[in-house]
Order: sequence, then C-alpha cells, then structure tokens
Amino acid sequence: MNSSLGRSDVLDAAERLAGQIVRTPTIRANLLEGDAGCELYLKAENLQHIGAFKARGALHAVGRLSKEARARGVITYSSGNHAQAVAMAARRFDMSATIAMPEDAPAVKVAGVRREGATVVIAGTTSDERKKKAHELAAKTGATIIQPFDDDYIITGQGTATLELLEDTRALGVQLDALLIPTGGGGVLAGACLAAADEDFPIYAVEPHGCDAMTRSLQHGERVAVQPGPTLGDGLKPVMVGERNFAIAKRRADSGILVDDDDMGYALIGLLLRHKILVEPSGAAGLAVALRRRLPGAPRRVGVMLTGGNVDSSVVSSLLAAHARRWSAER
Repeated sequence: MNSSLGRSDVLDAAERLAGQIVRTPTIRANLLEGDAGCELYLKAENLQHIGAFKARGALHAVGRLSKEARARGVITYSSGNHAQAVAMAARRFDMSATIAMPEDAPAVKVAGVRREGATVVIAGTTSDERKKKAHELAAKTGATIIQPFDDDYIITGQGTATLELLEDTRALGVQLDALLIPTGGGGVLAGACLAAADEDFPIYAVEPHGCDAMTRSLQHGERVAVQPGPTLGDGLKPVMVGERNFAIAKRRADSGILVDDDDMGYALIGLLLRHKILVEPSGAAGLAVALRRRLPGAPRRVGVMLTGGNVDSSVVSSLLAAHARRWSAER
C-alpha cells in the first residue's frame, strides 16, 4: 500500500468493519458543559471491544491478511490497548498472536491480552525496546507484524470512530467547532484527519507534558523524537510518532495541546461522577483540555474522543481520593 489515503479509504474500512465492531455512542455531556463552557459531544470508545478504539484498526489490519499469512500468526508491540486489540482480532480469525509489552504495562491490560489467548513477552520500558523484540520474534517465526499505529489499514480503521462521531452530530443538526484527539503514535489522530478531511473545524492532538512527540513534530514540520517522561497516560508516550501518521496530521491537524496528570485525573473523575462513564487517564486527555478551557477561540461545540477505558481499580481509587471532593465542591 501507499500512504496517499483519503476519506474514501475510511469509508471503505467502515464497510469492511460493519458487524465486527461496536458502533459506540456519541454522548452529549451536558452535566460537564458548565465547567467546559461549551457543548461537549463525547465519542465513547471506552465501550468498544476490548475497551478501546484500537479494536477498529486491529480488526481491519488482521482481517486483510492472506490465508497464508494467517497460518503464520501475528506479532505486535504495545503498552496495552493495541496489544489487547490484536490478541482479540487474532482469536476471531483463529490465529496465534505474540505481544511484546513493556515492564510497566498496566496489569489490567496485560491480563486482557492473556484472556484473549495471546502470548505476552515482556520487553523493556520504551516503544523502541518492544519494537525491537517484536521484529526479532517475527524474523524467527515468519509471523506478520501488526504495527500499532504507522500502518494504512490501522489508520483507516481508527478513522471510522471519527466518521461515526461526525455522522452522529450531523444527525443532531450539530456542526462541530473543534475536535480533541488524545494522541500517542498518531493513528487515531491521522484517522480523524482523514475522516474529517472535508470539514473546516480545527483538530487538536492532546498529549501529556513530556510525551509531546506530535506537538513538537507539528511545531517543527518534521518528526521529532522525545524520551517520554512519567505519566498516568500510559497509552500516550511514544518515542516518535508514525511516519504515515505525521504525514497526514501535518496537512490537517492544527496543533498540539498538553495536559498533565492532574488534568487527566480531574477529567476522569468528573466524567465518572457526573455521567457514570469510566475511562482511563489517556482516554480522558481530550476532555481534560475542554474542562480546563484551554481550547483556542472559545468554540461552542466540541467533539472529544474518549479513546479507552482500561484502567486499574487502584488508579481509580487514588484519583477518587484526589479529585472527588473538588467535584463535589464545584457542583
């Protein structure tokens, strides 16, 4: 494949994924709008298979493999949600799967991978270390590597989430003024850029402080490597964004906006207490920007991608202790 992708490729992915994925709801978060100062339309990908948008790209990519490739199995490298997605997709297509995961991967995500029947191999703490391990394993076994984000089928599969969000808001007679996308390697951002290619609202990449590879890359006009710092947003810390993803994002995405752990925790607990929706810290990053009112231009109607909901109960407990009183005081 080449990376000259467009909205039509996302539409094709949507057709191929019909019946395989959950059409997750777009939720009007009216109980948070006073805090955000705008209307909020949340795409609840925490309710997707394996609890994250990653199921879309994985099912699309694995589903496109030949019969011969399926017989050799698949390998990927991921801190969690993509790992679970590939494991699930492999099980659906009756294939073997091996996943290289970091030493500090959340236990809930490692358990999710093993529940799907995949083999977990622990490899360092950085995306480069687990990528190296995955390629070593692929060279030995002949299995196909399913890239976590820098792949055309992954990108267009992820883009179906934004496609649905736009269809849902259009059905409500709503024209979005901005779209917030939590961004790690850039797959869901690139997919959003393709799906919204004909729209004129800005699209913002949301990243944790110290893990701002996309923000820096957009600022410099070329991919920039970072050494990710510690963050609650474990799904948002690549060393470098994908080449294909950046090529798409630099044409359509506006800029990056940064959040910290306090922002993500505050948003996670606000969403849980007011709307009874549980997301992981990474999944709350876009909402955090809206609740902290950091969007340029004071938009009236904002779309937010809730990218995932796989979070350890201990993290939720600590965040409740830190933020529940703040939300009670602000009601």
